[in-house]
Amino acid sequence: MSAPPPCPALEQQPGHLIRRLQQIAVALFMDETQALDLTPVQFAALAAAQGQPGMDQRTLARVIGFDTSTTGGVIDRLEARGLLRRQPAPEDRRVRRIHVTPQGEAVLGQAVPAMLQAQQRIVGPLGPAERTQFIGLLQALVTAHEGDAGGPVRPARRTG
Repeated sequence: MSAPPPCPALEQQPGHLIRRLQQIAVALFMDETQALDLTPVQFAALAAAQGQPGMDQRTLARVIGFDTSTTGGVIDRLEARGLLRRQPAPEDRRVRRIHVTPQGEAVLGQAVPAMLQAQQRIVGPLGPAERTQFIGLLQALVTAHEGDAGGPVRPARRTG
């Protein structure tokens, strides 16, 4: 019986590094937005709903890259806080259209600068050319693997 191969160093594995960077990104986002009591996923849902008013839950889930039941919970929490509202669609009363409320617009207005600051903190250690390359490589990987994640994970719109 031969010995199993040695485990490669975690700090050399892309999956491990991506997971660690995700943890760091969430921590930086939460630090910058702590006064707003908003998670990165809630921010994404609000931003997507603002960018495409009247979308349904299934579309929102696809846009932010989450399953519909998880997205439903996010919508429930945002609706309970008065940041989103759902209205039955005139063409099909079973479909509920999602809209950002005026209070949600106000929270987004405060959240966007904080989110941008978090993004700057994430890539701050990189130079301008490295930032551009890093974002391009991330986009290429997401595009190449989006089908592996159960569906598209494209943003509703790009803001920089």
